[in-house]
Amino acid sequence: MPVDECESLLPEKAAPVVYLVIPCYNEEEVLPETARQLTEQLSLLVKDGAASPLSRMLFVDDGSRDRTWEIISSLSGENEFVCGLKLAHNRGHQNALLAGLMEARKHAGCAISLDADLQDDISVLPQFLQKFREGCDVVYGVRSSRKTDSFFKRATAQGFYRFMRALGVDVVYNHADYRLMSRRALDALSEYKEVNLFLRGIVPLIGYRSDYVTYERHERFAGESKYPLKKMLSFALDGITSFSVKPLKIISNLGILLSVLSVAGLLYALISYFCGDTVVGWTAIVCSIWLLGGIQLLCIGVVGGYVGKIYSEVKARPRFRIEERRGNMETEKPASCGKDTLDQEKEKM
Repeated sequence: MPVDECESLLPEKAAPVVYLVIPCYNEEEVLPETARQLTEQLSLLVKDGAASPLSRMLFVDDGSRDRTWEIISSLSGENEFVCGLKLAHNRGHQNALLAGLMEARKHAGCAISLDADLQDDISVLPQFLQKFREGCDVVYGVRSSRKTDSFFKRATAQGFYRFMRALGVDVVYNHADYRLMSRRALDALSEYKEVNLFLRGIVPLIGYRSDYVTYERHERFAGESKYPLKKMLSFALDGITSFSVKPLKIISNLGILLSVLSVAGLLYALISYFCGDTVVGWTAIVCSIWLLGGIQLLCIGVVGGYVGKIYSEVKARPRFRIEERRGNMETEKPASCGKDTLDQEKEKM
C-alpha cells in the first residue's frame, strides 16, 4: 500500500478526547455545582458526537487548605467524567494549570482550561471544538465586554493589556486562561522550561494556527475570588518581567536623561557663581537628593527583580510535584500509520 494512501485507514471525523482542566485552590463551595454543570455539558458533547466518551474533567488541587481534595476524591468515585490531581504544595495558579495540561497531554486530543468558579461561559465549549475541528491548534476565549467588572478592575486590566503590548509582548487582548490547546500545541508547550510562568504570554509564542471565541464572563456564584489586588499586581509584574527587557532599557534611558540634566544643572550653578548671583539654600539641594535617591532605588529594584528571576531559573527546581491521582484517565488508542504499520503492508504486497 502506498504511503500516501495510509490516511484512508484512519477513522473519519473521529470525536476527539477532550479534557477540561480546572485548577482549584480552596474551592470547596463551588466544586459540587461546577462538577454538575460540567458533567451536563460533557454529556451533551459526547451525545452530539463532538467529544469522545473517554473525555474527562481534570480538577487540579493546588495545595488547598479546605475540603477541596476530599470533594474531588468523592466526585471521582461517583462520576466517571471526574478525575483529580493533588499537588504536594501550593504552587500558584499557573503551575497548577500547567500540571493539569501536561497530564491531559498524555490522554487527550485537546485540552480546554477554565476556572473552577464557572465565570467562564461553558455554553461556548462546542464553539471551541468546532474551531478545533476546522484545524486550529489554539483557540482563545476572549471576553466580549467587561461590564461585570468594577471600574477599578476594568481600568487596570485594560491598562495592563495595553502596557504589555507597548512593551512588545504578544498577548491576546481580554483573554485570561480560558483556551483550547491541541495535543500538538501541548507538546510544544512542554518544551518551554521557564520557572516563572506566564501562560498568556507563552502560548502565543507557539505559533500554530489559532482563532478565538467570544463570550460573556459571569459573576462568581459562590465563594471568594482567589486573586486579590496583591496577587493581581504580582501576576502582572511576572508577566512584564518574564517577556520584556524594555524596563531595563527605560532605566538606561532615564540614567542618560538624568546625566544630561545634571550637567545642565552644574553649568547653571557655575554661571550663577561667576556672576555673583548665588543664593544659599538647602531646599533645592534636599529635594534633588531625595528625587535622585528615589529614582536610583526604583531602578535598583527593577534590576533586582530581573536578577531574582535569573536566580530562580538557574536553580531549575521542579515547577510542581504531583502527590496523588484520582479517577479513570484512559488513553484513546488512535489508528496508527507509523513505521510498523507500513512495514506490515509492504510484507503483504
